[in-house]
Amino acid sequence: MSKIRKVAVAGGGIIGIATAYFLRRAGLDVVLFDQAKLGAGCSHGNCGYISPSHIFPLCTPKALKLGMKAMWQSNGPLRIRPGLNLSLWKWLFQFAGHCNQRDMLAIGHARHAILDSARELYQQIIEEHALDCNFQAKGCLFVYADEAAFVEQAVQIDLMRKEYGVEFSSLVGPELESFEPALIPGSAYGAYFYPQDAHVRPDRLINSWVRVLRELGVEIREDCRFEHFLAEGNTVRGLQTSQGVLDADTVVVAMGALTPFLNQQLGFQVPIQPGKGYSITMSCPAICPERPMIFEQDKVAVTPMQSAWRIGSTMELAGYNSTLNRSRLELLRRGATRYLREPFGPTVEEEWFGWRPMTPDGKAIIDFSPRYQNVMIAAGHNMLGLSMAPATGKLVSELLTGSTPHIDPTPFQYPRKQRAARKQSRN
Repeated sequence: MSKIRKVAVAGGGIIGIATAYFLRRAGLDVVLFDQAKLGAGCSHGNCGYISPSHIFPLCTPKALKLGMKAMWQSNGPLRIRPGLNLSLWKWLFQFAGHCNQRDMLAIGHARHAILDSARELYQQIIEEHALDCNFQAKGCLFVYADEAAFVEQAVQIDLMRKEYGVEFSSLVGPELESFEPALIPGSAYGAYFYPQDAHVRPDRLINSWVRVLRELGVEIREDCRFEHFLAEGNTVRGLQTSQGVLDADTVVVAMGALTPFLNQQLGFQVPIQPGKGYSITMSCPAICPERPMIFEQDKVAVTPMQSAWRIGSTMELAGYNSTLNRSRLELLRRGATRYLREPFGPTVEEEWFGWRPMTPDGKAIIDFSPRYQNVMIAAGHNMLGLSMAPATGKLVSELLTGSTPHIDPTPFQYPRKQRAARKQSRN
């Protein structure tokens, strides 16, 4: 590939923003565009976690049982409705193939590297640019209602400590209630605390980071819809958009859950399904937790954001459904009510859903298109787009400029090289 001068980044979520930032810091001309407003998609209403603790993917050995149950259950935290959606059925079969201990540990190593890098980079970027994003490094509590679930999770926690060196502490009974007084006494048996985790208010992070992009000279176009590549052979020379032609000698596709709409143009079937998540944002309750908590058995997460209070999570795999399902919001309310002395603030600011870009193995795709030598995909970050964004942006910049990658890019290539090599060795 010839020397890069101008890069077009398609997708104005947190991954696109981070990518534009690092490309511009590398001295390249950058245009960042989105079909809507920057940060209006899944990056807007998530729980704001920066989570080095979220190492293991969803495809764990016990996930198959949970997935089968979700196929027939309409009121659980995980809801799967494949219907006649053949691409979702294919995704589910691929997901099932990864639900084993060997894959879980290998995927965990890839996620651990990118998550740890991103946590460190966030600290640097937020301090350097004084980003106004409600950043707090207060850790995260994973809360369990009963002893059986707490003890069962201890096996996974110990595995994370041995494999990846993750720091944690365990809190039980009165010790937990003293550590987090916002919990209803007796509502939880125990919790695991991860001190390295942090959190932000996502919309404020995006607004502040976009301000920095403008100051650095990044060209930003909103309400600008991607239409098609302008190519000569296997090289893209620009893009046709709803606002006209964008000249660029390199393109990064960072469109999250919408990336599969470019399958034909990219030259392969992008294995991403939209995993619909929900949140409710309120003013802060009088008795507000000190730190984020995840109520593991209910799959409900809560985040105190200084300027707001957010309850979120759940997962729907049902295609690109754009309905705000109020029964899913009620699940969030019930989960919070089960554990918190004061689960709701006096004023509801927003009820929201977003499509998470879910891959079958829980790893992002950060690789070149098989059709075009100068088109890179940076998508499929599952539930961790915000957590992984800075490290993704830095890695994309390194790969495009020929710099030494700060983390191993191999696990994020597609097709997955490690899995393909294992299959070949068995033949």
